[in-house]
Amino acid sequence: MTHAALRFMAPVAALACTIAASSQALAACPSSPGRFVADVAGVLDTKTGLIWRRCSEGHAWNGSTCTGAASSFSHAKAQGHAYGQMLATRKGWRLPTMHDLFFGVADNNCRVPKLDTAVFPSTPPKPFWSSSTDFFDASLVWVVDFNDGINYTYSRDHVFHVRLVRNSR
Repeated sequence: MTHAALRFMAPVAALACTIAASSQALAACPSSPGRFVADVAGVLDTKTGLIWRRCSEGHAWNGSTCTGAASSFSHAKAQGHAYGQMLATRKGWRLPTMHDLFFGVADNNCRVPKLDTAVFPSTPPKPFWSSSTDFFDASLVWVVDFNDGINYTYSRDHVFHVRLVRNSR
């Protein structure tokens, strides 16, 4: 299969998945009740063992919701921010992979934003950076857009939101 054919098929497959997911009842949000266990320190994904930041970077947890404004970063600044958080907290915070975001946090059974807002409150319905680069063009990086629940690639100079993740072990 040619490079051009593969690049065409990925968005088509994503669109087909989105159409199939949107045909299901949106009242099923979250689609996996009990999957996420939230506390002050973060959100444990019991399926993957990953721990997510409760709030988007820039937001602050006030005990009941995320407040303030979510920060936006270029990809290089997002990587630098994640590295700074890893050093400051000594907890291994990092940018999630596209797989972490798309199959972990995104939930197409939810209304906009496309994730469980009881667990991840005040999440902007916008794209969030991953650490994953495009297989064919390393100048492009995958994002997951919580407005439509679809993943896209963008150049590294765009500015998007960030939600950090770390391993629980």
